[in-house]
Amino acid sequence: MTSSPTPASTVPDLERYWQAADRLTTATRQRRPCPPVRDLLGDGDIAAAYAVQRLLIKAAVGARRRLVGHKIGLTSVAVQRQLGVDQPDCGVLFADMARGEDTPIDPADLLQPRIEAEVAFVLGADLDRPDLDLEMARSAVDQVLPALEIVDSRITDWDISIVDTVADNASCGLFVLGAHRQPLGELDLTAMTMAMTADGQVVSEGTGAACLGDPCQALLWLARTAREFGSPLRAGDLVLSGALGPMVAVTPATTYRATIAGLGTVTASFREDLSCREDLP
Repeated sequence: MTSSPTPASTVPDLERYWQAADRLTTATRQRRPCPPVRDLLGDGDIAAAYAVQRLLIKAAVGARRRLVGHKIGLTSVAVQRQLGVDQPDCGVLFADMARGEDTPIDPADLLQPRIEAEVAFVLGADLDRPDLDLEMARSAVDQVLPALEIVDSRITDWDISIVDTVADNASCGLFVLGAHRQPLGELDLTAMTMAMTADGQVVSEGTGAACLGDPCQALLWLARTAREFGSPLRAGDLVLSGALGPMVAVTPATTYRATIAGLGTVTASFREDLSCREDLP
């Protein structure tokens, strides 16, 4: 007689968290997507998902990966609809996730990459006060610049709920920053238009208003959330705002370029995926 799986609710919390973390870690190490982790954590248990994320971050820092900032995800209604979720989330950025505009990205470094255009902030002051507001968030920004985030789910076929993506470090993969940096000053990021092309063909369009109404509002949401978690944003942190328009599946041997009016352009190129070539041995 075959026994039924043990319900997630009857397994001790820490054991469930480690099981989910191990599933995601194995997927990364083996370069093979895994089943969703919501079966381990509970379909709506976001607190459990962040607990798993923190376990993975602690392990990465223990392996001497250097934290450089944070990413906000699911800020665009278009992206929320694409993934079937209804609220933002956040994750962290490590130094080894950064890629240069002049260096083609190897698709083999990723599992199921998609790409989206975002605003990047470099903070010049801490955001750790209990009474944070939009003016404080804007004042803390030292520099603003265009960015591309290559999101990448460890979950098979992007079959994710909010719990899956939160546990999976908000589905973060890599990021590319544009060369032009400037003070935020009085810039109105809500009115800025964005167009992203793939080898010259427009594949995604949006505006700053698509990002929680204002990319600075997204920054404020993150600052409040990070403070609640006991890890407030600090001067020098890099923050990716979340998408300004729909994300697009990455095609190997393709160059993506996002132009954000008022901020400039940022480019990410991908190498040919040699594993797909039939003429290779």
